[in-house]
Amino acid sequence: MARLNNPPPRNSLLTSVQELTAANCPSCVVVDCRFNLLKPEAGRAAYLAGHIPGAWYADLDVDLSGPRGPDTGRHPLPAPERLRVLFGSFGITPGTRVVAYDEGGGGLAARLWWLLRWMGHRDVVLLDGGLAAWERAGLPLSPVCPEPRLDVFQGEAGALPVRGTTEVRAALSAGSIRLLDVRAAERFLGLAEPIDPVAGHVPGAVNVPFAGNLTPAQTFLSEAELALRYAPHVAGRDPGDVVCMCGSGVTACQGIFALALAGVPGVALYPGSWSEWIRSTDRPVATG
Repeated sequence: MARLNNPPPRNSLLTSVQELTAANCPSCVVVDCRFNLLKPEAGRAAYLAGHIPGAWYADLDVDLSGPRGPDTGRHPLPAPERLRVLFGSFGITPGTRVVAYDEGGGGLAARLWWLLRWMGHRDVVLLDGGLAAWERAGLPLSPVCPEPRLDVFQGEAGALPVRGTTEVRAALSAGSIRLLDVRAAERFLGLAEPIDPVAGHVPGAVNVPFAGNLTPAQTFLSEAELALRYAPHVAGRDPGDVVCMCGSGVTACQGIFALALAGVPGVALYPGSWSEWIRSTDRPVATG
């Protein structure tokens, strides 16, 4: 059964600005994951204007996604060999602690967290509060980009569960999974759809917006608060039978991260998510 009362140590998933700046993290690899789905060039431009000193940049479209196909969602998973090259160029080796951040809230940084965990690299954390927390602390930014490394990343895909569209549809029909859609309520209900051509949600999905995992300062809720939030949806289920989705499999990773904080590690990702589900008109769509 999914456990909601035995969360892992918080510092195994999150780090604070104070911890990141401490002398005990000189070998951390820091990665900036800022990205704007409506303005894809904005994230890299913001990084080049100023980032946490020494941080690399991971572009959601270029680095953290594979090429789109006629039947895929907007952000397919990258090929493992591409990820090995990318992570090696960042200098990530077996003993490396990786710190991922975005503007704040982890909706994008969690994609890198999930990909590293999927590839078997366990020492990866999110910067709680993201760049906003760094700036609130009055810490400096730098426009200097690090030089690519030639290290060898060692990892194989498959350390975290993944569910494809055909499998999700069959499992929903059989009632064997709980599908959590982390998009905002207005998108789930079909009241607004700023990105995809069809509005609504997968019939049988439950809406648990990822923004609800955060405080007003865009830091994560406590483990106890997250456990209370998710208990109605996952209690009594095996974590692998809980599946997170969103628009394209990106912010769904933040839901998986929050569930891990709550003591439910190993929840599955539906990478194609809504943007893949609607590729075929034979798949039902619900609204309201």
